[in-house]
Amino acid sequence: MAVTTQTDRDDSAKAVLRASQLSKYYEMGEVKVHALKNVDLSLYEGELLVLLGASGSGKSTLLNILGGLDVASSGSLFYGDQELSTATASELTQYRRDHVGFVFQFYNLISSLTARENVSLVTDIAADPMKPEEALALVGLESRLDHFPAQLSGGEQQRVAIARAIAKRPRILLCDEPTGALDASTGRLVLSVLNQVNRETGTTMAIITHNAAIGRIGDTVLRMSSGEIVERSRNDVREDVEHIEW
Repeated sequence: MAVTTQTDRDDSAKAVLRASQLSKYYEMGEVKVHALKNVDLSLYEGELLVLLGASGSGKSTLLNILGGLDVASSGSLFYGDQELSTATASELTQYRRDHVGFVFQFYNLISSLTARENVSLVTDIAADPMKPEEALALVGLESRLDHFPAQLSGGEQQRVAIARAIAKRPRILLCDEPTGALDASTGRLVLSVLNQVNRETGTTMAIITHNAAIGRIGDTVLRMSSGEIVERSRNDVREDVEHIEW
């Protein structure tokens, strides 16, 4: 399938992650199932990238490989000068711990811990973390520090999950369908928080979603189908979240 390219980025920009010819396949008996096919991708310093595609298009597989949660079957992946595609399990663990934050569709909060305590799980092991209170204030939850997940709405729980992810000051934040379990109004609020984090902290960010409208808030938009990137475009101006109609 042909790839459409619009407004290519200046080659002098600094790539945080560089993937070349990444493929991921699973062997089921004599059948080889391809989840990714020869994906080329660069994620740049401070960029907000939106990765679009239907369920089964390979978005989550790609995100998991970029985040060091999975490894490609072939191809190369570099974080700066470090080649992740040949890294050991312990090196990938160190990469995830020191450099990557994750936000998933489901919040994965510990129900017996308060918002502050859930964020502290990360700050206690990070090298140069924010204070939990600082991270929660950044996502607008400074008044909910001592509330348990059951006392929070779905959107507030997702914002706690974002605070937990950013509290260790990751260089890269990877978000897998962060609004997938939320209604449109709450989803906009969560996207506004992610947009704010990207702009205020300079955290490089990738958001994967099936909702094409979300692409308008990103710098770069990639569309995937059947394990391949089939379209690449850039927004000259990022739209404000409140202007997006779902």
